[in-house]
Amino acid sequence: MKPYGRKVKKEVSAILEGFSREEALHRLEKIPDEQLVGHLFSHFYHMNELIKFRSVTAMGNLALRISGKSMEKARVILRRLMWNLNDESGGIGWGSPEAMGEILSLSPELALEFKSILFSYLDHRGNHIEHEMLQRGVLWGVGTYLAAAPRDLTEITKNQIFSHLHSKDPVKRGFAIRALISANSFDCQIVPEHILHDQAYLNIYTGWNLVETRISDMSRACDRKPVSA
Repeated sequence: MKPYGRKVKKEVSAILEGFSREEALHRLEKIPDEQLVGHLFSHFYHMNELIKFRSVTAMGNLALRISGKSMEKARVILRRLMWNLNDESGGIGWGSPEAMGEILSLSPELALEFKSILFSYLDHRGNHIEHEMLQRGVLWGVGTYLAAAPRDLTEITKNQIFSHLHSKDPVKRGFAIRALISANSFDCQIVPEHILHDQAYLNIYTGWNLVETRISDMSRACDRKPVSA
């Protein structure tokens, strides 16, 4: 990386680490889009989970801004995210499904083109992501998108999300709950009993910060808003 590139990467890190959401996004907008894209991608691999999630938020904001000037350039970002999740890429697409969900939640136009691909990562008949840790990101990305477009949840996708409530991984259980809540489909009548009493904790990203949350506390949402099956 060129010295100037390293300087900008450090600047991006400092912004993501040290400012409020509003101030951080404002400061990032001053960095040329072409440079910022690459540096945000690199932060998807950050060891600090909070910085990774914040870079996903920033990527969504950047892609939306770019789409206002060039939809094709915004599509390039999404295709790059898809490539990162392709086995042929030779890497692991940390942060990519989360970023896809973030971008599509902000842009109905891009969602029309790419939402089926995002959903396909849950589907064993589609582009199912086998990597256990990446499955967390898929659940998160799908949940983020469904919060903006709950009507796009099909019965098939609902069942695919629901199956993760039986995962041995508490993060996947929690992210599945979040996705179902986002789509107004967290039905008390069919939620497994063990979820209602699940004492596992996980960190839930709330838009700029992480909040430690117990799964049994998340499950109370079904008591407040029961829905029909």
